[in-house]
Amino acid sequence: MKSFTAFVHKEEDLYVAQCREVGTASQGKTIEEAVANLKEATELYLEEFPSNVNADDFAEHQ
Repeated sequence: MKSFTAFVHKEEDLYVAQCREVGTASQGKTIEEAVANLKEATELYLEEFPSNVNADDFAEHQ
């Protein structure tokens, strides 16, 4: 099972989360919300463009 890394940074009043392995990004008012939104975006992306990775395999970095 492959792990993803969620890179999170703050931009003004929002947190931006990126998954560089897949190329997805999302945002939220909290770090937790940004990562949850990123996980959902990545799951939807992988449904459309299947590969050998699993969206449940996130490792969070701030």
